[in-house]
Amino acid sequence: MKIIFACGGTGGHINPALAVAGTIKEKHPDAKIAFIGNEKGMESRLVPAAGYDFYPIHVAGFQRRLSAKNIARNVSALGKAVTSGFEAQKILKKFKPDLVVGMGGYVSGPVLRKAHQMGIKTATHEQNAFPGVTTKMLVKQMDTVMLAMPAAMKHLPERHYIITGNPVRPAILNISRQEARKALGVDDDHPFILSFGGSLGADCINKAVADVMAKHWNTGLYYHYHATGRSSWEWMPELLRQKGVDLARAPKLRVTEYIHDMDLCMAAADLVISRAGAITLSEIEVQGKAAILIPSPYVAENHQYHNAMTLQNRGAAIVIEEKNLTDGVLWEQVQQLLRDPNRLAQMGKAAKDGAYADANERIYSALMKLL
Repeated sequence: MKIIFACGGTGGHINPALAVAGTIKEKHPDAKIAFIGNEKGMESRLVPAAGYDFYPIHVAGFQRRLSAKNIARNVSALGKAVTSGFEAQKILKKFKPDLVVGMGGYVSGPVLRKAHQMGIKTATHEQNAFPGVTTKMLVKQMDTVMLAMPAAMKHLPERHYIITGNPVRPAILNISRQEARKALGVDDDHPFILSFGGSLGADCINKAVADVMAKHWNTGLYYHYHATGRSSWEWMPELLRQKGVDLARAPKLRVTEYIHDMDLCMAAADLVISRAGAITLSEIEVQGKAAILIPSPYVAENHQYHNAMTLQNRGAAIVIEEKNLTDGVLWEQVQQLLRDPNRLAQMGKAAKDGAYADANERIYSALMKLL
């Protein structure tokens, strides 16, 4: 069995592909699995680190905001769109896969298209409630199309789709709230807030969270762990000091650039404040957490807003659009929720009810039917 995964650009595409590859290798140790991705993308580091062969191609996404710089980038991307197909063809001829799987992002496009032209079995997985351009372009050519969310079907042409959910790390699946709180040294008498804006960070979330922390840091009422992300780490601690927050005198607060024990923090939390990336939402769902979601308006097709609304529509989350994140809005929502344990529990149950804890197995089963 020889399988190639095509993915890249962000950890949200790469890590799910690695999770599915891991499931396949666990069940078929002799399977040969390789990845195709952008030579300068995160995948060029993460894939070899996970022990898989990595084949780079030169490919770039198109910029939707018009500017002189972006026009130049789009001209370059157009050229790479042509050459990347030839590069993918060479790799596919050399590796001779039985199946090519796209896990999202612009890297998948030229690889899946070329595999289809060469008569190789193909499958693609769409993570978001609003499908991306790559999925829309290729959906009619693929042998199997898997969707993380049923809501995506209304934006796609009629055909057979397999609903799988998004792959979630085993560490998130296999830990309880009690185990996580014990490991973190967090008691059961105080609510736990977990907030983050992604690995790069989100200025609007960091500023709003700083306001929230300024309201409660010296009360001792809540645990609150926050990740600033790389872009905001240098100025966030100073902003907190300006607002009167003394982290040295607030043992229930933790502010870091990146949360390395996210599995523990997610499991321990009573309320999660975050962006609305597909994988983050899947982790919130499998853990059954109430959430305040602030979708990024800067992503393709505004897909985070559509993701977030799938949770709000079933009572699992409150959505605050970034344009509405004015002074005091986040703190008001946090207070309302943490003062109402019954509502928190109802939201957590609604999240859990929409989870696909067996996403890895669903995807594995769909792929094996092609071989």
